Amino acid sequence: MFTFLLVLLLIDGIILSVVVLLQAGQGGGLASLGGGSTGQVLGGRQATTLLTRLTWWTGGIFMGLALVLSTISGQRGTSATEVQRRLQQGAAPAPLPAAPLPGAVVPTPGPAAPTPGTPPQ
Repeated sequence: MFTFLLVLLLIDGIILSVVVLLQAGQGGGLASLGGGSTGQVLGGRQATTLLTRLTWWTGGIFMGLALVLSTISGQRGTSATEVQRRLQQGAAPAPLPAAPLPGAVVPTPGPAAPTPGTPPQ
């Protein structure tokens, strides 16, 4: 069921993208809202075309499917990743090898100190 709805969402998203790209621009955009506006913020009332109706329908279907899929996904629970499973089992990850920082002074071992009870050389 989840996969079927997800495929429907993808197809609807593609159709919505095509329908939006096929529409003619209104002209002006936000630049037309300045100075000489006569109170029509979104422009004059225009005739509803087939592309406008398709945009509203596909947009509504997209939002509805997204809501349903998010609800189903929340009920299914998320599967734990491999790292989460290992941490739950108590296996600690292997420590990373310590590497000196670039430019750091690394001490070199000097001559060994004599152990007590051995004659000096």
